[in-house]
Amino acid sequence: MTAEPMWPASEIDDVRRLRVMAAAIPGARVSERLVSAGLTEVWAVMGDLEGEFGRFQPDMRRLRISRVEGERIEAVARSRYGMRARFDGVLRPGWCWLQSRFLIIGMAAAAERDGTRIALTGGVRVPGRAAIVPVGTRRELHRALNRLEGALRDRHDS
Repeated sequence: MTAEPMWPASEIDDVRRLRVMAAAIPGARVSERLVSAGLTEVWAVMGDLEGEFGRFQPDMRRLRISRVEGERIEAVARSRYGMRARFDGVLRPGWCWLQSRFLIIGMAAAAERDGTRIALTGGVRVPGRAAIVPVGTRRELHRALNRLEGALRDRHDS
């Protein structure tokens, strides 16, 4: 019997994983920030898709999870402009990736020595291609980060 070759193994944190996913999608941008809160506190806000998510995502009014199978979820979202989208994706501590026919949403958080690094990506998908329309995405991602940071401050102060 032949011995199997030993391949090096490495793990990447969820923020790095989000950078890799976004790098594979033309037009995608990643915005990130280091916040002073711990990962558990941060993910309590970021991962609360049916509650806090609509508070910090600028164009989402609400999101409802319709099905859960382990880490896999299906959800229906309604935008502030009345449009609806059905998402398929993965949600686990520190990681969320959702895709609909016309939208991509990616969120990640990873503990660092001085707090938690948070990262967001997403936008309007180009129909029929793995690409995002880059118009306005950077501004919207920065707005979402600012609102997320505000939500974390509000939780901490209360």
